[in-house]
Amino acid sequence: MDFFSTAFAIIYQFGDAFAFLVLSAAGLAVIFGMMGVINLAHGEFIMCGAYVTVAVARMGVPLPLAIVAGSIAAGLVGLVIERLVIRHLYHRPLDSIVATWGISLIATQGVLIVLGSTMQGIGTPLGSVQVGALSYSTYRIVLMAAAVLILLVLWLLFYRTRYGVIARATIAAPQMARALGVDTRRVYALTFALGAALAGLAGGLYAPTMTLVPTMGATFIVESFVTVVVGGADIFLGAAPAAAILGVIRAGLTAWQGQFFGQIGLLVAVILVIRVLPNGLSGLILGNRR
Repeated sequence: MDFFSTAFAIIYQFGDAFAFLVLSAAGLAVIFGMMGVINLAHGEFIMCGAYVTVAVARMGVPLPLAIVAGSIAAGLVGLVIERLVIRHLYHRPLDSIVATWGISLIATQGVLIVLGSTMQGIGTPLGSVQVGALSYSTYRIVLMAAAVLILLVLWLLFYRTRYGVIARATIAAPQMARALGVDTRRVYALTFALGAALAGLAGGLYAPTMTLVPTMGATFIVESFVTVVVGGADIFLGAAPAAAILGVIRAGLTAWQGQFFGQIGLLVAVILVIRVLPNGLSGLILGNRR
């Protein structure tokens, strides 16, 4: 291949890995980073978004609207779960791990029993683009743009809106926020629902590219937790830079030795970060700022 084709292939592989990591980890980063809840049912929220997206799309609804429907459905499910289960487990991390793991098992087996072992997909839209001797999925390029757009929207939401100010104040000093008249329970519920909706959005965006099975959440869960652990609690100073670094590692090792070594590289990276930077990249950045 010529230089341009080689450069495009490298950028495409990095962008694809970066988009997958950002989209799969955004909801988890919001729930864990802002609320301290380790949500092992994150993959099932992704599955919910994917299943609803495909079901709505097969009814004749345009794919973008179907993806929005999948995200909203996951957000509503998250809101119900927060009210029934998670609300009683704040500041009890071990209990929240067990509870969300149980929710994960119930959701996976429930979908298997009700909808069967697989669901007919809708196919990847938009065709492909030819660069040199190779062709690349146009939809994957759209996913890269979607990842950047979601990061921008989240930044505007948390740093340029009243809800964002109240949410960050509630997470940082809940007792002070309550003293100032903030309904902290409502803020927690909305934030958990937002994290679930982001997970559903990831599932909806990737639904056309995957086989829909009840265990599909496992495809996302490892990368999600690796990105959040490497990045730390802050989605912008942690998860986003971590996705970029891990995207380089995954794309490089995958191009060199295949997908298996790309996965191994992610796991090695998280082991090293836990050993050297227990608070992740965001802890390092915020520590240096101080």
